Amino acid sequence: MTLIGHIIFLLLLQSSVLLAWQDYKDYQVYELTPRDSSEESLLRKLAREKPQWDFLGPIRWHNESTVRVMLPPEEASSLVSLFESHQLRYRLLIKDLSPLVQAQRAENLRSKQRLQLPHIDVLAAFYTHAEINAYLDSLPERYPKRAQVKQFGWSYERRPLKVLTISNGDGRRNKPVILIDGTVHAREWISPSMALYIIQQLLDNYEENQGLLQDYDWVIMPVVNADGYEYTHSESRYWRKTRKPTTDPDCVGTDINRNFAHEWGHDAGSSSDPCEDIYRGERPFDQPESQVLRDILLQYSPRLKWYLSLHSYGNYFLLPWGYTNNLPENYQDMMDVAEAGAFAIVHSTNGIYSYGSTYYVLYPTSGDTADYALGVANATVAMTMELPAGGFSGFDPWVSHIEGLVTESWVGVRAMAAEVIRRYPS
Repeated sequence: MTLIGHIIFLLLLQSSVLLAWQDYKDYQVYELTPRDSSEESLLRKLAREKPQWDFLGPIRWHNESTVRVMLPPEEASSLVSLFESHQLRYRLLIKDLSPLVQAQRAENLRSKQRLQLPHIDVLAAFYTHAEINAYLDSLPERYPKRAQVKQFGWSYERRPLKVLTISNGDGRRNKPVILIDGTVHAREWISPSMALYIIQQLLDNYEENQGLLQDYDWVIMPVVNADGYEYTHSESRYWRKTRKPTTDPDCVGTDINRNFAHEWGHDAGSSSDPCEDIYRGERPFDQPESQVLRDILLQYSPRLKWYLSLHSYGNYFLLPWGYTNNLPENYQDMMDVAEAGAFAIVHSTNGIYSYGSTYYVLYPTSGDTADYALGVANATVAMTMELPAGGFSGFDPWVSHIEGLVTESWVGVRAMAAEVIRRYPS
């Protein structure tokens, strides 16, 4: 293809993708401020009963955090009426989401046109699942002794689910493992960016980080929910779940982070309603993607020292358990690891992270990956990292925000990895 033909193709591709995307015309975003536990309970009740109201981020238990809710234009008047009748504090943040969504999409497409795939600059754009896989496949050729790619299975829509193993190339087998996954929830675009940044630090910036690889191997899966993630790039930016149909023809997808077979099915931490964002599925592991992640966890179980799942948003290090207010036996050891990350970040950037049991720090969950990693796969330390918010909903940072978010987060990940390696030598 000639250069002119290539440019025309990219312009046509950009136009077609923009037109295919849900434009969120007249979608509104409100900020709500619950003042006490009864108002928090009301918001949690509405989150269950109003699936068309997209509550963006956590409704926390024991503090007065604000909550953002996104809703279609036909729902705005009923929301306002309901909150006024309950005397809830609220304010309109965004009257029409469409221009912002379209501007972000166009910015990302422009940024990627300047790049030479499969070599990528993680700080320059958000990448699709196919682009990320192409990048992963290029790494063994560039780092033949230190990078290995393996496909562990397929998504529901038959996308290959790949995992990268990084070592120091010394040939030693059966080292302890740090296992990291990203993009369990589709719309959390900073999650795969963070996974890619970790990869680049360990490979491209090896001299500075070789101590993290001397006695440990790192196993990284940037995208778990491949179908949902691709759907956010091509159709609906704020999609969260998988894309496998459910028993309800109007409601597609399951929350992978409620689909794991450890204390699966608690109503306080998941939902049996296919229309809810925290739908747990009909049974544990009825999603191909959760089956793949399960198989990865179990394969590395004998060597698994630290499991880290990258999510957004909220500045949290979340530890098991999510399903109960009881604490695991090694809770204090995991707290010490989380504390190392939190202290490193605050000393580096003044960023503040909360850390502790998911049940206490955030809200109840059941069937989540960190609980399974600790309770079944026997990880020594298991954790969910909620990366900082970005953009106008928290899930949608601009391309220009990537560098600040991932470099700060790497400070914490690096410090926690060093603490794990110090505590649990090979």
